[in-house]
Amino acid sequence: MEMGNELKRCKVVILAGGLGMRLREETELRPKPMILIGNKPILWHIMKIYSSHGFNDFIICLGYKGEMIKNYFLNYEVLNSDFTIHLGSRSITWHGSHYDEHDWSVTLVDTGLSTLTGGRLKRIEKYIDSDNFMATYGDGIASININKLLQFHLAHGKVATLSGVRPAGRFGHLSVVGNEVCQFEEKPRAAGGWINGGFFVFNRRVFDYLDDVGALEETPLRQLAQDHELAIYKHHGHWRCMDTYRDMVTLQEEWDSGNAGWKIWER
Repeated sequence: MEMGNELKRCKVVILAGGLGMRLREETELRPKPMILIGNKPILWHIMKIYSSHGFNDFIICLGYKGEMIKNYFLNYEVLNSDFTIHLGSRSITWHGSHYDEHDWSVTLVDTGLSTLTGGRLKRIEKYIDSDNFMATYGDGIASININKLLQFHLAHGKVATLSGVRPAGRFGHLSVVGNEVCQFEEKPRAAGGWINGGFFVFNRRVFDYLDDVGALEETPLRQLAQDHELAIYKHHGHWRCMDTYRDMVTLQEEWDSGNAGWKIWER
């Protein structure tokens, strides 16, 4: 089933405002979504995953060092193109285009320095003008098929879909029956099975579950699970999260080796 033009305009919200305390070696200098894999921020890699499926309308939730993300996009053409600058006339001659992101629309929203994930989503409600939208974390990448994820969400009719993955346990554990999450528990002591891998799809009814300060992973997702309004899209492919310095090194090694499983835009 092909996505119609209306669905292709479904917006993608990226949570990019956290402090990244487990990566303080890097985040003392920059926000975690701006840590490089190759010569591009992990934020760019996430956006390329969505863009490769035709979704180019992004809302970036900013917080910690958000001005660095604003400056990155304000200077995007300069950073990704060859040009000659004529100092006397203050004009620039561009020498062709060296990037493929011409169709991206990026809305940058300051959602507060210490706001938690649910609060960040609540604060961008006014920018959502459709019944459904997508959202994900600014530190996770995957080989996920975004079109199939969205189709799955629309088919079951619940308020929320999260993408479940199965890495080694240190993340939020999900109790799953079929394709429904019946219990959500964030980072339990003994984790196993499916965990929350981000890559959400929400009906705008999700805003009724949010306030403008709290964590998405606490009351909102737990309440959605209790209300039988939270479904799981089971992703069996590649998934990585840049949570620690070791994760960052692993991602860089995968990229340098040409083995980056999330690089679906050149397949």
